[in-house]
Amino acid sequence: MRCARVVHDPHTGDSKSQWETRDGDVVKGGYRVAEPDGTIRVVEYTADKHNGFRAIVKKIGHSHHPYHAAPSHNEQKYEGYEYY
Repeated sequence: MRCARVVHDPHTGDSKSQWETRDGDVVKGGYRVAEPDGTIRVVEYTADKHNGFRAIVKKIGHSHHPYHAAPSHNEQKYEGYEYY
């Protein structure tokens, strides 16, 4: 038995896929997820009664984090709160 799913939403940037096969008591599968930092997480797994669940996790690409300058001590803003 084989099953697969794919999601790609250009509006939200959500992108992922998943697949899984089963042969008796042995399950093999994997998935790919586009992470918010620009990398792709790839997981491949197997599960059976002798070895249990085993997964290999890979990260593809380089993470990119937007730079946000921290406000100076005198410029901190606390929205939604009033201080007296």
